[in-house]
Order: sequence, then C-alpha cells, then structure tokens
Amino acid sequence: MFNDRSSLLAHLATRRSGKARDMVAPGPDAATLHDIIALALRTPDHGKLAPWRIVTVADDQRETFATLLKTAWVAENPGAAGLDLSALDQFAHQAPTLLVLLSTPVEGVKIPVWEQQMSAGAVGMNLLHAAHAHGFVGSWLTGWAAYSPDVAAAFGARDGDAIVGYFFLGTAGGPLSERPRPEYDDVVRAWDI
Repeated sequence: MFNDRSSLLAHLATRRSGKARDMVAPGPDAATLHDIIALALRTPDHGKLAPWRIVTVADDQRETFATLLKTAWVAENPGAAGLDLSALDQFAHQAPTLLVLLSTPVEGVKIPVWEQQMSAGAVGMNLLHAAHAHGFVGSWLTGWAAYSPDVAAAFGARDGDAIVGYFFLGTAGGPLSERPRPEYDDVVRAWDI
C-alpha cells in the first residue's frame, strides 16, 4: 500500500507521488488545503527568512493559466504560433488542486542563497508529505513552465526568484505503482579518511 498513514514510519516507507494527469476529484477543500500548506511551512529555515512563497491557482483560473503558458511558449519559441499547444492546456487543467511554489531568496543577509533555495525545496517535500497525510496524492512537476521567465513573473517572481515547481493535488484516479529507487549502497558510503 502506498502512502500508508498508519504511522509516520509507514508513511515515509511507502510515500509515492501520483501522476498529475491521472488525478481526479476530490482535491482538498479550502480548510484542508490551508492545513496542508500550514504543515508544509514547518520546514528548516536558517535565519527564519521564509525565502519562499506559495501561490494558489483556483479552478476558475486554470484557463487563464493555460493562456499564460501558451502565450509565453510562443514568445519564447518563434514559429510556434499555430502549432498544437494542447499539452500546455492539459498541464494547466490537470488535477483538482494546483499550487505554485516559488523560491524567493532574501538579499543582503548572511544566509547563503543556496541554503535559502534548499529551504524552498524542503517546503516542496513537506507539501507532498502533508497532502499524503491528509489522504490525497501529490505530484511535484517542473519542466519548461518552471523555467520560463514570463511565467515566473506572472506568479510574482522578481530577479533572483524561481519557480520551484507546480504541486498538483487530488485523488488517485487509479492504483499507484512503484518507480525505480536508488540502491542504498550506490548512494551511501562511509567517510574513508
């Protein structure tokens, strides 16, 4: 069983993202989404800077999001006008709930930008854990839409900010399946000095 909520250890041992394109309703209601985000904010944050922002994208904003993606794609890819951009429509409309996580490093402080960006990544992992703990599946996606300056600006990014990812939340539309995981001995070693 994936995302086993019987204990914290069971959850960590069985955590599995769902595919955003396969998610169905229901997604978290407003109160549950608030709780999920509040839990995600309980993350390591050296200097207490909160160097991240979360933007919620409502159901009635999905078409506007799709238009943003298509406009930015055409602007960044001359000659793309008139091509089939249905994949961008599909991306914008998948899963019941959509959050955009931004890394917003604070300038002029002693905490290195890298540590602030890692804190934003920790918020992302906590979003998935919190969604799964509430009985939903989540998916953290990036791709072109996370690296487009025009798309990032539309979500309030300024110089030095970046989209960490799009977090799609909902109910699994089918059974989850395992994916390959790294072998312990391939990624862990003792310090041999």
